[in-house]
Amino acid sequence: MNKSNVNTNDFSDITDKIERGLRIKAIREKELKMNKSQLAREIGISSQFLGLIEEGKGNLVCKSLKKLMNLSAHSSDYILFGLEDNIISEARILLEKYTKEEIDKSLEIMKDIVKLIK
Repeated sequence: MNKSNVNTNDFSDITDKIERGLRIKAIREKELKMNKSQLAREIGISSQFLGLIEEGKGNLVCKSLKKLMNLSAHSSDYILFGLEDNIISEARILLEKYTKEEIDKSLEIMKDIVKLIK
């Protein structure tokens, strides 16, 4: 691997961590209306470590991520990668009124449609 690729990948990883930290901070402040100590306690980490995460210098472990997902109602895709999760929330709301059998049948129909389109 050439040296410039390593530097680009390192920079990308740092940028991703910073953006992730900013998302977590925004969730904490704007949505959950918590201070660092409160959120840290809820997700099972120290407030100092949460501060590092929000600065892009640390990552959540799976257990803490799951707790944050449950508290915030955001998907891991949103928290970790910034992928919109409105579609997931809307889909859950729409699907609540159907039985598992109805949903399974609909998925089979969708699979058939995808095969026809390809």
